[in-house]
Formats: sequence, structure tokens, C-alpha cells
Amino acid sequence: MKEVQVKGLIVCLVVLLVPILTHAGDASSIESGVRAAAADFNDAYATNDVERYFSYYADDAVVYFFGKRQDLKEYARTGSEYMEAGGGVEKNELSGKIFQVLPGGKAAVASYFVHNISRSPEGERSDVRAYETEVWQKIDGAWKIVNLHYTEHQPRQ
Repeated sequence: MKEVQVKGLIVCLVVLLVPILTHAGDASSIESGVRAAAADFNDAYATNDVERYFSYYADDAVVYFFGKRQDLKEYARTGSEYMEAGGGVEKNELSGKIFQVLPGGKAAVASYFVHNISRSPEGERSDVRAYETEVWQKIDGAWKIVNLHYTEHQPRQ
């Protein structure tokens, strides 16, 4: 009789744990997908691949840079012109990365510190530290940025 109770308990535990473990695996898989998309997005930025960089934005993405919301189409246009004129990114190093998959698995938040060195078309270099938060959403099978907030800051002396 005792053997039957133990087997019954094991079956109950398996029935209860399988959905939890499956969900944990799904969240891990989703996070891996978002991490890969964010890595490629930042690599495109670091290597001045304008087309690949902008392909990660949803058409209606909201972007916040330099103290205000920016028009995405205008940002894409001026970014392309900046690169064509000889400007570009020399370094885009990320640290303190945090990825959070939101309930339902169709959205995630990525945030990190950024150390960026860029050069203007005139050859001036800027060396800035910033904090960036991106909201990613799965749209038509691909991870896209629907909101990005980038704020520059001065490191403590």
C-alpha cells in the first residue's frame, strides 16, 4: 500500500512541476532571443550598419534621446546623412546588462550602461556615458524595439 502512495505522490508532483518547468524553459528561450536581437542591434550601431540598426525598430517606435522624444523617421534620415558625411561610432561598449521577460512572453525589457565614443563628420570625438532602456516586442515573428530611452550622464569623479 505504501508503494502505491509514493507512486501517486510522484505522479502528482510531476503533473504539478511540468508546467512550471516548461514555462521556465520558455522564458529562458525568450530571453535568449531578446538577448540575441539586442546584441545584433548594438553590433549594428557599433559597426555603423545603419540599415541593420534601423531594421530593429518597430514602425511606430517611440524613441527618447537628448532630453526629448525624437521622430523615428527623422532620426533615421539624419543618422544616415551623418554616416555618409564621415561621422560614425568608434566604440559602443555595454555593461550591467539586465533582461526581463514580461508575462506572456511577447515583450521584454533590456537595460544597460553604455560607453560610447563617436566622431563627427568634422572629426570631433565625443566620449559619453549613458543609460539605455529598450522595450522589445515580438512582432510578426521578430523582436522589434517599440520604445527606447537613452540618457547621457556624467560618471562620478
